[in-house]
Amino acid sequence: QVQLVESGGGLVQAGGSLRLSCAASGRTFSNYAMGWFRQAPGKEREFVASISSSPYSVKGRFTISRDNAKNTVYLQMNSLTPEDTAVYYCASSRALAYFRRNYYYTRANDYTYWGQGTQVTVSS
Repeated sequence: QVQLVESGGGLVQAGGSLRLSCAASGRTFSNYAMGWFRQAPGKEREFVASISSSPYSVKGRFTISRDNAKNTVYLQMNSLTPEDTAVYYCASSRALAYFRRNYYYTRANDYTYWGQGTQVTVSS
């Protein structure tokens, strides 16, 4: 069982930056694909970024990274706009024997474990 705890959300003005953290319990953290998703009010949950053998982000202003020694994945968000306002969720795959080549783990069903979410609010 993997438990995920997000932190770092909050209120920021447009143009500002935030760094979200997701601390994972369990062992061999490096064997898990990790992802960030977000859900805005009235909208479906959407993929933001993932990291397996390499980082991948669909938002050029957002960078995902991981520190396997700390069992933590980060999401650095820059130049935030009000459209980035959402609850941000960290997700983890089950333990993997290997990461699939040329596959970026963008689907929600790539992930088995989810955090409780952290609110990001960007004011104009």
